[in-house]
Amino acid sequence: MKKFIEGKFINLRDVQINDAAFILMLRTSDKKSKYLHKTSNDLEKQVNYIQHYKTLDNEWYFIIENKDGVALGTVRIYDIIGDSFCWGSWLIVDGVSPRVALESALLIYDYAFYELGFNKVHFDVRKENLKVQRFHESFGAIRVGETDQDVLYNYTKIDYEKVKGKFFRLVK
Repeated sequence: MKKFIEGKFINLRDVQINDAAFILMLRTSDKKSKYLHKTSNDLEKQVNYIQHYKTLDNEWYFIIENKDGVALGTVRIYDIIGDSFCWGSWLIVDGVSPRVALESALLIYDYAFYELGFNKVHFDVRKENLKVQRFHESFGAIRVGETDQDVLYNYTKIDYEKVKGKFFRLVK
């Protein structure tokens, strides 16, 4: 599978062991981890997680980086169920253009739908994370339920094809 996805302003590259400290910094930041499952501040555990990930053939974990190779965030495809995937672990450093979030989402959708062949996506967003809920709903994601903590969404390749042109124009 592809380990590098080239965008106009950013790239997605496969996570490497030497990304563990960067990932841990994002995942243990009080601000960034507010809506995530808790991660212990243990570099060895993060390295072990990445080593385990490298053995899987049904997950894709990327570092979002600028064109100079500077790490800006993370994003992951996982929880494969038939022709549906989940994406998450979407964290981006502070102070970058909103274009980074938009283009990283577009690259994930394009890769999952057109390279990997998925037709649907399912994901959850913490109920308090209204900004990310609005982002996904602007793409046309449909709320299909909720848990005590999360709003549950579904989205299809057909839905994405209806809006992707509009969003790709925003990152040009």
